[in-house]
Formats: sequence, C-alpha cells, structure tokens
Amino acid sequence: MANVKEIAPRIVVDADVHFGKAVIKGTRVPIEVILEQLALGGSVAEVADEYAVTVDDVLAVLKYAHDVIASEQVRAV
Repeated sequence: MANVKEIAPRIVVDADVHFGKAVIKGTRVPIEVILEQLALGGSVAEVADEYAVTVDDVLAVLKYAHDVIASEQVRAV
C-alpha cells in the first residue's frame, strides 16, 4: 500500500494498478472508464451498477473531473 496515493476523496493512484492511472479507491476501476461511460449516456446508477462501485464513487469521479477542469488555465492563442 506504500505506492497508493489518494488524490481526491475516493480516488487513488497506485503505480502497480493500471500503470498508475487514477482509480476508484479499493477497486481497479479507472476513473477515465467511469467518465467515458457517463459521456456515452449512462446514468450514474447504471454506471455504478455496471462497474460494481457505489453511486457516491461515481459522483466522486465527477467531482474530481470538475475540480481538474475548474483549475485549468486556458490561454487564447
């Protein structure tokens, strides 16, 4: 567990899991998969059920994505 770093509530990275990509804590489910399924039209409940995570886990992924985008600085070219 020494390689595990919590980057947000319910979101961790572990160098030994999915090449260090962010996953839902306690699972091997990458957050990018959750976001993709939501973007493709899956409901929060459907995605949670499909990947055996909780609705709160899926909502934590959305919150993390929001925080990343909100802190992004876009500069006009």
